[in-house]
Amino acid sequence: MKFGKGQSEVEINIASRAALFQAVKDRFAQNRGFALATLNLDHLVKLPDDPAFTAAYRAHDLVVADGRPVGWLARLADQRLDVLPGSDLVLPLADLAAQSGVSVALVGSSDAALAGAKVAMQARVPNLDIVLCHSPAYGFDPHGGEAAAICDKLAESGARLCFLALGAPKQELFAAYARAQCPAVGFASIGAGLDFLSGHQVRAPKIMRLLALEWLWRAAQSPRRMVPRYAKCFAVLPRLTVQALRQR
Repeated sequence: MKFGKGQSEVEINIASRAALFQAVKDRFAQNRGFALATLNLDHLVKLPDDPAFTAAYRAHDLVVADGRPVGWLARLADQRLDVLPGSDLVLPLADLAAQSGVSVALVGSSDAALAGAKVAMQARVPNLDIVLCHSPAYGFDPHGGEAAAICDKLAESGARLCFLALGAPKQELFAAYARAQCPAVGFASIGAGLDFLSGHQVRAPKIMRLLALEWLWRAAQSPRRMVPRYAKCFAVLPRLTVQALRQR
């Protein structure tokens, strides 16, 4: 399904969970890298005003739906998309990596969060080999010198799956850049997924997620940052609804 129009148009090209994991499994087997993005409403707000973000999205091999609003918009367009939040993909992708004999890197967040996430992941995924943890400095440039240094570290470590917890748009910009520098590495942008695993952020209770109220939980946890973000998300819904109906 396509979202946006003109120069800011992006497409979700993986419709189901099964299709995503088969694609990743195939790429592991073929020693081919990838960049995986999870398209959510916040990204759809940012894309029209950020040509670099749009270009990075278009450079991704795999794009899935993240968030109930994106799933609802797909239904309006008479398409079915599995909703696959980045946070929910961390452990399943790590498990697939372990089964495939693929080592893993964690990039982003903070040193403490990465250390905690590493312990949590290895406790829950048998035989998971995490060979690199790197938290970029404040003000990280996804195309700058530290980005190049991270690519060098990835090459030295032998990691072939890299979880990126840098937040949008930095994680998608870095994934597009690093995808070209490290062609055998898969980059998965997973937002706060590692912070949730380490306990540095508390995710909404499962009942709130099932009722599509995770946004309300996050707004209550960090109102100064999240309330303006969600206000912008709600503001673009009418336009996106019209676009979805036109695709029907």
